[in-house]
Amino acid sequence: MAPPSAASIPLLHGEFGSYPACGRRVALTLTLKALHIQQLRPKPEARPRGGLVPLAEVSGCCTLQSSSASNTAAYFCIYTYPQGRRGGRRRTTHTFLVDGAATYEENRAEAQRWTTALKCLLRGVPLPGDGEITPDLLPRRPRLLLLVNPFGGRGLAWQQCMNHVLPMISEAGLSFNLIQTERQNHARELVQGLKLSEWDGIVTVSGDGLLYEVLNGLLDRPDWKEAVKMPVGVLPCGSGNALAGALNQFGGFQPAMGIDLLLNCTLLLCRGGSHPLDLLSVTLASGTRCFSFLAVAWGFVSDVDIQSERFRALGNARFTLGTVLGLAALHTYPGRLSYLPADMDSALPNPAHSLPRAKSELTLAPAPAPPVAHSPLHRSVSDLPLPLSQPALVSPGSPEPLPELTVNGRSPELVGDWGGAGDAPLSPDLLLPSPPSSPITEVPPGPPPPAPGAPEGCPRGPPDDLLPPLGSPLPPEWVTLEEDFVLVLAMSPSHLSADLVAAPHARFDDGLAHLCWVRAGVSRATLLRLFLAMERGAQFGLRCPHLGYAAVRAFRLEPLTPRGMLTVDGELVEYGPLQAQVHPGLATLLSGPPGDPSPGLL
Repeated sequence: MAPPSAASIPLLHGEFGSYPACGRRVALTLTLKALHIQQLRPKPEARPRGGLVPLAEVSGCCTLQSSSASNTAAYFCIYTYPQGRRGGRRRTTHTFLVDGAATYEENRAEAQRWTTALKCLLRGVPLPGDGEITPDLLPRRPRLLLLVNPFGGRGLAWQQCMNHVLPMISEAGLSFNLIQTERQNHARELVQGLKLSEWDGIVTVSGDGLLYEVLNGLLDRPDWKEAVKMPVGVLPCGSGNALAGALNQFGGFQPAMGIDLLLNCTLLLCRGGSHPLDLLSVTLASGTRCFSFLAVAWGFVSDVDIQSERFRALGNARFTLGTVLGLAALHTYPGRLSYLPADMDSALPNPAHSLPRAKSELTLAPAPAPPVAHSPLHRSVSDLPLPLSQPALVSPGSPEPLPELTVNGRSPELVGDWGGAGDAPLSPDLLLPSPPSSPITEVPPGPPPPAPGAPEGCPRGPPDDLLPPLGSPLPPEWVTLEEDFVLVLAMSPSHLSADLVAAPHARFDDGLAHLCWVRAGVSRATLLRLFLAMERGAQFGLRCPHLGYAAVRAFRLEPLTPRGMLTVDGELVEYGPLQAQVHPGLATLLSGPPGDPSPGLL
């Protein structure tokens, strides 16, 4: 008989009542991965409805008390977002009555022990082996700066943030300030003037463009070496949401779109945890430099990205329409593509999925990914209107009051479904100590003062030691292709958008740029098949002779046509020669804990 795995070993076990169902008794068993619920009364049931609560679906928990002074019981509540049979997530609460002791203080201590253990597991804090579980184990509440682009996601980003994001992170006990950006590069200016010591992370609530501003703003500071260590996160409320798609895969969730993707990424944010994030340093023709966390594109992909801007009101469907129009007017672009190949043997984690080193147009066939399930969109929490005119909001404990948030029509701290019989409704246990919190100050205007010892006008960001000056000859170990291209794409993470897996084996910190190209001669039908297969990360399995791939440390792209479009992370940049180098683990991504990878995806 095989020994039990560490994930299945009970950490806590107890018998409690269930609220608001009077007379219902349950046995709870907490493990590293889930809370197991077994019904004891009125009818024993090993697997009651909702009897297994995976911690991956839990946003937070709290301790509650009855408003009746004569009630000696304490309560604890767990907020969960289980996935329904049809794919959408719905908010659910599980509330348990602790009444095993004669006094409220003893019952409260037991409820506090369970909530503390759950919070430790959710945030990756190890539990002591001696069984002494007290609130002292919990770290200070993380302080997050949320930047929301109100124009993202067809103009729904602010409302989605109010309806979905803020209730969930309030349940998780995170401290936050929310600032609404007002114009392009506003986020970049804000982070340049930020006092970094007052924050534990910066989270963008928008598409990929806002995170591009944040990262480049951090790297444009005189103290960029410290600034770039600031953890950054993304909650998808835009059109493409490529990094969110890669995060969703990293967290072990099934492929998702829309609100489902937003809820998955918010769950990961509530869990805490970070991961190194590679950045591409991109030098443009004029000598200016920017940093990319996503992709550099030329040809078909950049044409679709920029030309579909006029269809932004369609949301993610803008790319579908843009692709159709791009196929109808398919162009080819003569150019020169050079790259420094990576050592593939040490770059990929699984030898079974190793890709050959591409010194020319090698046809690759990595293992196909599982099919993408486009889930129907569901409103997981209340759509009650909230004030949308305020540019900045702060969480409880910050200097300014937070407007009343509602979840399913109720305050996020209160347990619903009270029908008016039995005990009075529950409220937060005010006798429990609040997590310590430091004051949060306003974001000062203007850039920060120069770092000590930093000379005026010094270049920001790390040096590109693998790149000769743009226009200079390349070292002999570089590979050069001079072709007519339909597209050239250099990816850092796996996803090109939430539902397009352009580099299925890419990881956030593999130290690679995943270079893909399609040369001229490909038919429109074949190009369409490549993009349809990209929804499953299976485009290399088509063995298209026009599709090439290389895992590289650096590359140079020299367009040989006078007109065209180049994009960096979806942003249009100056047209002309450019070159880029990977800087492994330069940034830090708020990723949540890794999940079990799907077959064929790493």
